[in-house]
Amino acid sequence: MKKYLFPSLAIALTFMVIMAFQQAKPTPKAPIYKEVQKYSPYYLDKRFAGLQIMSKTDEKFKEKPTNMEVFHRLEYLEKEWGKTHLKLDNKGLIVLDDNGTKLTTLPISTDKDEKFIHSFYGI
Repeated sequence: MKKYLFPSLAIALTFMVIMAFQQAKPTPKAPIYKEVQKYSPYYLDKRFAGLQIMSKTDEKFKEKPTNMEVFHRLEYLEKEWGKTHLKLDNKGLIVLDDNGTKLTTLPISTDKDEKFIHSFYGI
C-alpha cells in the first residue's frame, strides 16, 4: 500500500493543478475586443501584491479579486459595461459614452467578431 501512496498523491495533485488552471483561464477573445477595450473604463493594474481591477472614470474604484477570479471578474465588469455602452448597427459596432452619445463606430469585418460580440457582450 505504501508503494502506491506517493504516485497516487502526485497524480491527484497534478490533476487538481490542471483543473485550477483550466478554471482560471479567461475566455478566448476575437480581434475586435482590443478595439472595444480602448473605450472600456476597466483595466488591470499590475502591482507587487498581484493584479487589481481599476477604473479610468472612477478613481475610488479598486477591486482586488483572487488570482483565480481576476479575469472572470474583469470579464463580468466589461460585459455589464458593454450592455449599456455598445450597440450593433448595420454599419458596425457603436460605442457610446455615459450620456448615450456616440463616441465611435467600429467596423465588424468578420463573422468571428460578430459572434464574439453576441456571445460575450450579449447584444
